[in-house]
Amino acid sequence: MGIVERLVPDELWELFQRVVPEAPTRPQGGGRRRYGDREVLAAIVFVATSGCTWQQLPPTSFGPSGATAHRRFAEWSQAGVWSRLHHLVLDEPGPGDQLAWPRCAIDSIAARALKKAD
Repeated sequence: MGIVERLVPDELWELFQRVVPEAPTRPQGGGRRRYGDREVLAAIVFVATSGCTWQQLPPTSFGPSGATAHRRFAEWSQAGVWSRLHHLVLDEPGPGDQLAWPRCAIDSIAARALKKAD
């Protein structure tokens, strides 16, 4: 099991997929491939739980850079992903029952990441 799967277990990933908006389509042409949502979510969880800054995120561990993770964090924050995920984890019976750590980590993700983004 890799670091991404440890930080974003399958149960959390299933819930997250229900609340994350569909990735925007890029016009045909150049540019880099968009990093997968699970890798970016793992990077965000790492920043939130480790206390490191976006710039200190080790890209070789996750793939996306700190700037990419921060940008996606901002997109998902604006889309209301964190509050919807929080409600799923806390309120819905099922896979969320097995996720003890995100109950407090999801709130801290928003608080810490927003603080460091300023």
